[in-house]
This record gives sequence, structure tokens and C-alpha cells, in this order.
Amino acid sequence: MDEYNRFVDWDKMDVTAQSQDAKELTCTEFQELKQLARQGHWAKNHSLRAKVYHKLISNIPCRTVTPDANVYRDIVGKIVGKRSSSSLPLPEFVDNSLVPTYCLNAEGIGAVRKIILCIANQFPDISFCPALPSVIALLLHYCRDEAECFEQVCRILACNDPSKRLIDQTFLAFESSCMTFGDLVNKYCQAAHKLMVAVSEDVLEVYSDWQRWLFGELPMVYIARVFDVFLVEGYKVLYRVALALLKFFHKVRAGQPMESESVQQDIRAFVRDIAKSVSPERLLEKAFAIRLFSRKEIQLLQMANEKALQQKGITVKQKRQNVHLAVHAENFKSEIVSVKEMRDIWSWIPERFALCQPLLLFTTLEHGCSLSRFYSHSEGHEPTLLLIKTTAKEVCGAYLSTDWSQRRRGGNKLSFFGTGECFVFRLQPEVERYEWVIIKHPELATMGSEPENHAPPASSTLSSGSVPSDPSDRLSPFLSARHFNLPSKTASMFMAGSSECIIIGGGDGQALYLDADLNHGRTSHCNTFNNQPLCSESFQISVLEVWGFRD
Repeated sequence: MDEYNRFVDWDKMDVTAQSQDAKELTCTEFQELKQLARQGHWAKNHSLRAKVYHKLISNIPCRTVTPDANVYRDIVGKIVGKRSSSSLPLPEFVDNSLVPTYCLNAEGIGAVRKIILCIANQFPDISFCPALPSVIALLLHYCRDEAECFEQVCRILACNDPSKRLIDQTFLAFESSCMTFGDLVNKYCQAAHKLMVAVSEDVLEVYSDWQRWLFGELPMVYIARVFDVFLVEGYKVLYRVALALLKFFHKVRAGQPMESESVQQDIRAFVRDIAKSVSPERLLEKAFAIRLFSRKEIQLLQMANEKALQQKGITVKQKRQNVHLAVHAENFKSEIVSVKEMRDIWSWIPERFALCQPLLLFTTLEHGCSLSRFYSHSEGHEPTLLLIKTTAKEVCGAYLSTDWSQRRRGGNKLSFFGTGECFVFRLQPEVERYEWVIIKHPELATMGSEPENHAPPASSTLSSGSVPSDPSDRLSPFLSARHFNLPSKTASMFMAGSSECIIIGGGDGQALYLDADLNHGRTSHCNTFNNQPLCSESFQISVLEVWGFRD
């Protein structure tokens, strides 16, 4: 056996991982390392993986004073004393996390607790880090002794490269990552998200488990393959794999009754037993087939979610659990949708706004059918939610990311604005969400001025001029046109308004047009994706409501 076998129970390990073929990692180019990691180049050789981990972790940029192996040797005796390692209490910041054994022997299992306590001593600024036990347990496989493992974990925790996020160490970072994961599920796993909404009262509570799926429930051989790529590519890999897990869960369990009273427990059980249905290679293949946002855009989304949490005062772990459900039955009254339907809509909107309460801004029943009053009541609010009930009892609407005051940029002419977070939806007669909106054919809007000549300048991302100047506003400009297959000349054409009409573009070829009197509207529909239309091609409005988001 090799020099990295001290903490490993080889009777529990896959025999193929014991290969002792002499290999070295000679490449240094990122793209080559990336390919080798994804292909599992060092996955079948325990000693090689240990050397690769050491090399990759040694190259992590860290703050100047980072605890090393010598520090561990100096402090471990003082901190642990004569206590049995198996009885050592874990610090609060691991949040009662699972301490996975990952085929460790008794000495290795005890070493996990000792290293956690020493890290708590050296990193007093860590306030919430439930992934830490799993990371330590995994790295012990590939270290000669406890001190070496301590040093490697410290380097991961002390990374000071702002573009390279590794492990969440505060509740704010953790909770915002859960919200970001929920946003990503909403876009990339719509079928699974629909199932979560149907079987769970609080979908974000389900998504708050996403790191536990990886660092706790996922079997050793799987998390090791994930960690191979994580050390090369960073945090984004974790989102990819968690999304893939949710996709596989939905595929395997769709149409089947839940095996427990909680979908959370069902997903955990599925991940624990994933070897019954999905191989590590297939899991990673699925993960990297997802065309995810860029690292920079995910970082901006994360920052927007952190800001929303800070503004709500949620920076430490709350004693109450459901901080995310904002639609309360006793405070909500709409002539168009029920509390249940509003909660369904709330599950579609970006997570940072799902923390807010719905606030009725405008209704035709009270304020009349006036477009000018529609604007006066809606302006100054960002985002807003438009709900429409037709005389045929159809119900549809739109989530609008941008303040309606932006329409004035075009003067009296129809002006287009908005971001890729906009979407349109239908609730009656059937529920359907049409994601990632764009007005592809503005020339169809014959109700107002000629919009095709007044589209805003295009750019790969929204220009700084489209971002609200008030720092309290939480609109994130992270969405790029390239993620929604948008032609560059119409990159910002999501919503439009003038004194004569409103136009809201819809995903999958849907678009909604409303007349100035707010009595009549029509839709355009492209059959490319064979989706049902938003509502009747021409319709009479029975009730129209605009809702804002109240802290």
C-alpha cells in the first residue's frame, strides 16, 4: 500500500482505487487540467490523486498568514487534551452536519473531529460552514498525516482570490448560495422545480439542502470525482452537479409517490443510493451538459442575493425555519388569483425577491382603466407583477424586472427595456410559464409608434445606464443576451410602454399587447415549440392588477 493509506479502511474501498501504477501529472495549462479532471485521469490511482490534490491546493492563492502543518502540531495537544477523539464536540458553525466516514478507519474518523476543532481555533471568523466535515474526511484519504490535511483545508479556507470562491464560511454566504441555486433550478430544471412546488410548502427549504446532497449524502467515489473538478474549476462545479442530481431525481421518481412525508428526505435517500441508478461518469456528463451562466454572472447573482438578505436583516442562522414564504393568507387579497396561485408565482420569481411581501399597487376595479394611472401607480417599484383576468375567465400575467419609468428613455415613442429575468405565464385554464422573454417582432405592435427604430443599443450585458442608481434597488444586471438566444440588436427588448400601449415579450414566441384603455389586449404566438398560447389571440380584460414587492 502507498504512503497515503494511514486513515483509509481499504476493505471498504473500491479495489480499482488501489492501483499503484507510477504516474505523474506534468501539465500546468488550465484547459488541459480541466479536461483531465473531468475525464477522471487520476480517479483510479489513489497515490496520483493525492499528489494532484497537493499540487492543486498548494497553488491556491492564500492570505499571507495561513496556518500550516507546524501550527497544527503545536496546538492539537492543547485543544484536544486527553479527551477521546470520538467524543469531541463539534463547533456550532458545522450546524450539526453529517460527519461522513467515507471509508475511513477509526483513526481517520477521530481525526476529522480533531482537525475541525483546530480549524475553529485558527479561523474565529468562520460562523457557518456545514461542508467542512465532509471536505476534511475526503482530504484525509490523500494526506500522510493529520497536520498535512489541516494545512490543505486551511489553504482552501484562506483563499484570497476574489474570483475563486471555494467554501461558504458564513450563514449569509451559505443562504445566498441556496437562493442562487434556487434561481438556477428555476431556469435549468423547470420540470423538477414544478414537482418541488407541487410537493413542498417551501421550495427554498428543499433547495437549502443542496450542499448536503454533495457534502454528506453523496457516496465517496462520487464526491471524490466532483472534488477532482472542483479543485480545478471552483464553486460553479458544485452548482452543476447539484442541478444534475435534481434532474436525475425527477427522472427516476417522476410519477411515483413520495417514499416519505418529506421530499427533502426522498432526495437525500436518492442521493445516498445514487449508485443504483447513475454512475459517477454519467452524473458528471449530465452536469457539464448544462449550459450554465458564466462564473462572473453567477457571482453577480450571488451578490444580489446576499444584498437582499442583508436588507432583510438575515445574516445569521434564524431560529424560525421558513423565512422564505412571503405570501401570507391573512394579508393577501386579489380578485384574480388565490393565495395558492400567488405562492406558485412566488416560486418562479428570483429568490432575492421571494423574501418580500406582495403589495397591491394598481387594480382596474379601484383605479379605473387608465394607462396613465397604471404608470403613475407602478413607477418607482422594481420589480412588478402584472396579473390579468379576461372576460373568458382566462388568467395570465408577467413578471417585469424593471421600473416602468424606464420607458421615458424613448420620449413619446415606444421604448424597449427590461432584463432576461422577465417572463410571462398563464394560470387558467392551465398553468404554463414562458421563460426568458424577448420581443422578437416589434413590428407586430401596430397599436403604437414604430418600435423597430427605437431599440436601445445592444451589448453583451446590460449597460450601466440601465442599472438603477439608487443603491437600495436590487436589480441585478448579470443576465447576458447570449444565455437566452437573443439577437444582439434586440438584447434588451423585453418590455415596452408608451402613452398608447404596453407590450411584453414572452419566451417561446409569446408576446402580450395591451391597449391604452386597458380593456382590450391580444397575444402573438409562435408555434415553434408547440406550447399552448398565453391566452386568446384577442381578449377583453375583466380585471387587471399590478403588484409590487414590499420588504
